Amino acid sequence: MSRLHVVHTTSFRYASPVTASYNEARMTPLTQPGQTVLESRLDIRPSTWAAEYRDYWGTAVTAFEVLTPHEELELTAEHRIEVSERPAPRPSCGWDTLAAPDLRDRLAEFLADTPTTLVPAEVVELATRARHGLEPVDAAVAICAALRDEVEYVPGTTAVHTPASEAWAARSGVCQDVAHLAAGALRSAGIPARYVSGYLYPRGDGAVGESLVGESHAWVEWWAGDWFPYDPTNRTPAGEHHVVLARGRSYDDVPPLRGIYAGASTEDLDVQVRITRES
Repeated sequence: MSRLHVVHTTSFRYASPVTASYNEARMTPLTQPGQTVLESRLDIRPSTWAAEYRDYWGTAVTAFEVLTPHEELELTAEHRIEVSERPAPRPSCGWDTLAAPDLRDRLAEFLADTPTTLVPAEVVELATRARHGLEPVDAAVAICAALRDEVEYVPGTTAVHTPASEAWAARSGVCQDVAHLAAGALRSAGIPARYVSGYLYPRGDGAVGESLVGESHAWVEWWAGDWFPYDPTNRTPAGEHHVVLARGRSYDDVPPLRGIYAGASTEDLDVQVRITRES
């Protein structure tokens, strides 16, 4: 078990004053087995009104508005979280369970694709080959591994709304592209899958008290008798270095910040994540 101190800062600077903005922030971690939120705050400057609620997917959302002219907007999300290895999932199921109509109805949202998770026929064929002769859990790992073998991690080559098909065509992308491809491939094989956003502590050997440049990260969870968390970018189960913020069908369900504003276009955007291991 370790305690992590996360500071996530997002700053906007505008070319001229923005007269009003309306926003939603999904920047508050979840408390769940293996992850306990000890402290959490979201500082928004400027802000004239804010309210908190849980969205359809169970994510903590802070809705806020700024109704005074402003040239800068800064959000600082600060959290202290205890993380440990996730409890072992319940025993896995077989393909017959995944094919049952009641299961497919209950998890239909995680079997249907979104515009960003719809994969091309090549990926469907890859998933079919990778799952051959394997039970669902092993098949899911094999599908993620086969995908990752084909896609190079290259920062800056895609955007958060880039469809999985484009990342596949380029054979490159970042964590959200790999997660989108994995979700689409798993769904094509009949395995329910959901997209997870959060933070990744970047070093397993980080010293207590050492502050590191962290990462906003994305991975997947698939259902095969229980939800199995897996980081296809790093080819490993998601564990005590992963901090869960939100879950959904794709990135579009879990963006850290979404909003609209009246005024000039954004002149500058800066995002920083720093993670300190405190114990």
